[in-house]
Amino acid sequence: MPTYRAPVRDMKFLLHEILNVAELAQYEQFSEVDVDLVDAIVEESAKFSEEVLAPLNVVGDHEGCTRHDDGSVTTPTGFKEAYQTMVENGWTALPRDPNYGGQGLPGVLQIACAEMQTSANMAFSMYPGLTGGAIKAITVGGSPEQKQTYLPKMIAGEWTGTMNLTESHCGTDLGLLKTKAVPQPDGSYKITGSKIFISAGEHDMADNIIHLVLARIEGAPQGVKGISLFIVPKFKLDENENPGERNGVTCGSIEEKMGIHGNSTCVMNYDDATGYLIGEENKGLKVMFVMMNEARIGVGMQGLGQSEVAYQNAVDYARDRLQGRSLTGPKNENGPADPIIVHPDVRRMLMETRALNEGGRALLYWAAMHEDIERHSDDEKLVEKCDDYLGLLTPVIKGYLTDMAMRTTIDCQQIYGGHGFIEEWGMSQFVRDARIAMIYEGANGIQALDLVGRKLARNGGRALMTLSAEIDAFVAEHQGNENMAEFTSGLKEAKDTLTQGTMWLMQNGMTNPDNAGAGSVDYMHMLGLASLSYMWAKMALVAQAAIDNGSNDEFYSNKLITGRFFLKRMLPQIHAHLAKMKSGAEPVMALAAEAF
Repeated sequence: MPTYRAPVRDMKFLLHEILNVAELAQYEQFSEVDVDLVDAIVEESAKFSEEVLAPLNVVGDHEGCTRHDDGSVTTPTGFKEAYQTMVENGWTALPRDPNYGGQGLPGVLQIACAEMQTSANMAFSMYPGLTGGAIKAITVGGSPEQKQTYLPKMIAGEWTGTMNLTESHCGTDLGLLKTKAVPQPDGSYKITGSKIFISAGEHDMADNIIHLVLARIEGAPQGVKGISLFIVPKFKLDENENPGERNGVTCGSIEEKMGIHGNSTCVMNYDDATGYLIGEENKGLKVMFVMMNEARIGVGMQGLGQSEVAYQNAVDYARDRLQGRSLTGPKNENGPADPIIVHPDVRRMLMETRALNEGGRALLYWAAMHEDIERHSDDEKLVEKCDDYLGLLTPVIKGYLTDMAMRTTIDCQQIYGGHGFIEEWGMSQFVRDARIAMIYEGANGIQALDLVGRKLARNGGRALMTLSAEIDAFVAEHQGNENMAEFTSGLKEAKDTLTQGTMWLMQNGMTNPDNAGAGSVDYMHMLGLASLSYMWAKMALVAQAAIDNGSNDEFYSNKLITGRFFLKRMLPQIHAHLAKMKSGAEPVMALAAEAF
């Protein structure tokens, strides 16, 4: 049975020593945020994730969800009770608006808690996770009446939420959707159509499910310009705004999936279901993308969460499994063999996973901190910078982190040898669950195209120029520090290489768009590597300062060791990505389609 231990020490290091989350107390909504409060929340979240959610992870994988003849769905044993514990302890309300019953705490703190829940039980964490995105969409696009009707119950966890985009004939290209909306005399709409891949589309854990559905109003323009967004509750609300008559929405089937079996991923059928327009007609994508952007950062976090739990179990196994002798002589002289953690190739896989996890966690939390500042600061230039960074880095967090997490979870499975291929050890589940993160909420190839096609050029390239200037300033400030030399020089190299790639795209992507398309994933990985280089430099600075000030805590020395591994063994990949990108589209597109 696999285990999970929340990386509380590393989380506190990031929240306090790197980000100084307590500084958010300067904003009125966060006035009560201090070190003690943050620590208490992180520690309690760790207990909930370790003691309540983690034991249900294998249960959910083995049992899956059950659809009944009436279209209802039963979640795996223990899920409903765990969800009630989550609700009773207030975890669903943590970062939400106090005007609707939320606790109003920083989003960066929510990200830390969500990471723990995802590592412990990814399938379970998706139920409240999708609700958070729906809450944000209603907050941004809903009318005052809609906010008052839906947000308090969703924030309290009494109702959950979903997002309904995909249809069998259209995924990323939403302009092809066929679900229709017919206006009614009372201002509502009748929604008819079918949606697929709907996470948490039907379940038994909440009193109501609030579906956010993309549909086309009769007579609306074709393509994405004619798409509207609707609230479609599972149960219509009665005169007291409580769940009443069943709406015309049912679960047609549960998808048979490779992983995340504990989550009810449904085919949802809408048959004259009553829906309510959010925002303006034909402007639905604008609101839905608010939800999607939050979901994409959440998916990056999911990749990180699976990589973290896979790493922990691989370390435990590598310490215990005796196999062969160290190349430099026996390390377990009184035993029949040495533990496999002495072997360099096992160490390589563990170190790559550890370096990704710690660097990726820093990037994820750093981005979340910028979102908190963006929402609450009155400084227009600072808000602009935060918005720029979030736009630029969201595709990287989603695409790069999940690409790498797939690799690291497989490496952790590899450490088990044949046992990793056997279900009873649990490593297969981490690989299977991590796989979806590369696909949903916009496949990673789409993230890369979004990055090079839209995000780089946005506002004249201001986001990347601002980030590059910030990196330059960091390097200039610390390059005289001998103990930081490896990190500042590595960061400068990463930034300069990324600049070369950006210039190549500017010069060659316009003349032949296939050049940008063929190199987009490589560029996304380059920006991912450069971003992690910056995070590692920031972490190294703090760790080195702690050592210089007399700390004997091995945490700091181990942080520097892991950072140096990243610089020497992982960062060099940035040059390979640049070389591949510079080869252009010709080797990718040369073979005729008929020849495949």
